[in-house]
Amino acid sequence: MNTTGQKIRIARAMRIPKMEQQELLAKLQVEGLDISQSILSKIENGKRPVYDIELKAFSKVLGVSVNWLLGETDSLDKNL
Repeated sequence: MNTTGQKIRIARAMRIPKMEQQELLAKLQVEGLDISQSILSKIENGKRPVYDIELKAFSKVLGVSVNWLLGETDSLDKNL
């Protein structure tokens, strides 16, 4: 099962204050990744996979490691 979308939703919710989808989309756009709210919803609900270039942008914007987004580690630290 692809859990990356769920991890993206969790990472947004863990931010203080919580990062809304629109804010995430704006930050992704600054990183050169232009996706719609509809696509983000599909990603977060596991209905669309996350591509490698998107994964890197999500990691950077959300401040979590790619490995955490992939479910390969419990550590959120980007430096691991």
